[in-house]
Amino acid sequence: MNSMTTYTAAPPPTPDWDPSSSSDEESPPSSSLTFDKERHVAFLEMMYHMLPYHYQSQEINHLTLAYFVISGLDILGSLDRVDKDAVAAWVLSLQSNPGDKAELNSGQFYGFCGSRSSQFSSDNDGILIQNHSHLASTYCALSILKTVGYNLSNIDSKLISMSIRNLQQPDGSFLPIHIGAETDLRFIYCAAAICFMLEDWSGMDREKTKEYIFKCQSYDGGFGMIPGSESHGGGTYCAVASLSLMGFIEDDVLSKSAASSIIDIPLLLEWCLQRQAADGGFQGRANKPSDTCYAFWVGAVLRILGGSKLIDGTALRRFLLTCQSEYGGFSKFPNELPDLYHSYYGYTALSLFEEPGLNALSVELGITGFAALGI
Repeated sequence: MNSMTTYTAAPPPTPDWDPSSSSDEESPPSSSLTFDKERHVAFLEMMYHMLPYHYQSQEINHLTLAYFVISGLDILGSLDRVDKDAVAAWVLSLQSNPGDKAELNSGQFYGFCGSRSSQFSSDNDGILIQNHSHLASTYCALSILKTVGYNLSNIDSKLISMSIRNLQQPDGSFLPIHIGAETDLRFIYCAAAICFMLEDWSGMDREKTKEYIFKCQSYDGGFGMIPGSESHGGGTYCAVASLSLMGFIEDDVLSKSAASSIIDIPLLLEWCLQRQAADGGFQGRANKPSDTCYAFWVGAVLRILGGSKLIDGTALRRFLLTCQSEYGGFSKFPNELPDLYHSYYGYTALSLFEEPGLNALSVELGITGFAALGI
């Protein structure tokens, strides 16, 4: 694949939220329970310059993969390894724009496309005709731009905010793309994060969205991706982070004398704490094995609620470091090859629990605090 600074592609029309590139081949276990920061920097820098061929099937996920690399390097304090201007220029080239004013009322979403393959080829004048912008791609694009220090006031944020309403459904949920797809909490989170980063909530009816999220809380306290579905660590993060970004959950709600929302906070807390398994890691659902990424998805929920001190941090760190590869990066389970998805959420989890040498996170946005504040 091409260098990330010359990418000709980006993320998927309906990303799975877990675009890992696993292999049946096993790598040797990590030789140490020490976090090897420089080896992780080398791993991400390699991915920045040349993605392994295993990622060819994820060409349409290119922007998502870039987000993992760029934001990962920022967490590791090594953003100087990339050409920030080139990264910003590439991301901006993926923004979708209407051909004329008449198209503004076409029902399309004018955000960011996931890759070149989700844009039409050039017209007769050599101008790219862009289509199929996606909520998840737009979240990744804005996150990258903030990470490399690009001023979001330079993009047509009003166009994004105005057209994002085309994706909201009567029940408050969001389609990820204007031509239709599934609706679930992943895309509510993307919409909320986009509105928050653009400082413009005109594209979302927050009250309707809040009501949809409330319907997704299950009997056991966690949140399913859609109403009535099984509680899931990723869905629970999307629900709680969205409510926080929208202003419906106060910071450190557990320390408050009265609940700030109608979700069942005590039951949610119990569900999250039950996800830490005997090996110290976190599972995404009941009776599932521990998985690197859920240290972030569930750990971040506990941080937002103010309950992260209830986690056995020592055991969690030990589990994460058993998933650390000798090549740099993290795998889903111990003793497997690393992939970008689990590597990124390994870094976010360690940052969340204040691993020395890592930049702190903006927990709700999933990028560093420096990036979130535009520092």
